[in-house]
Amino acid sequence: MKLGADGTYTGFIKVHLKLRRPVTVPAEVPSPGGGAGGGAAPDGPEKRTSFYLPADAVKQLHISSSTTVSEVIQGLLKKFMVLDNPRKFALYRQTHRDGQDLFEKLPVGEHPLYLRLVTGPDPEQLTFVLKENETGEVEWHAFSVPELQNFLTILGKEESERVRQVKQRYVAYREKLLQALQAQGQPG
Repeated sequence: MKLGADGTYTGFIKVHLKLRRPVTVPAEVPSPGGGAGGGAAPDGPEKRTSFYLPADAVKQLHISSSTTVSEVIQGLLKKFMVLDNPRKFALYRQTHRDGQDLFEKLPVGEHPLYLRLVTGPDPEQLTFVLKENETGEVEWHAFSVPELQNFLTILGKEESERVRQVKQRYVAYREKLLQALQAQGQPG
């Protein structure tokens, strides 16, 4: 870390990205020359695509002591060119105690570099993790229509699978009951 003349300091933090859902990024649009250009078609709607970030990707950020959690989230999304609403994400403090990983959601006004300075460099004591914001209530308005349609498709498949499992369990249970009745013989 470096101390500035104004009393602020700068340094690096590592943020682990543990995202379970895909992120939305701008789709590349072919340029007139045949190569891939960046950006949307001039007269059309902005093209987007979704994909999963690599599992447990790590990004190192250079920030100042005045940088807030909200600014860290926005900076990470900008680095990965993610178009999703920053409110869909939260920065968590991960600590390791008694063989367990504990996660604590950081307030948006918290200063991660200060936390790193106070805690020290040991990742067992403090690791920053970007995850989906789990507020307990889903903010559906933050999702695009294709994402919502994808959720419905996934939920439909999960529901069908769960119904199949329940039916299979009860068919097996019924067979065992019938076998037990046959083993006892007919009451007479």
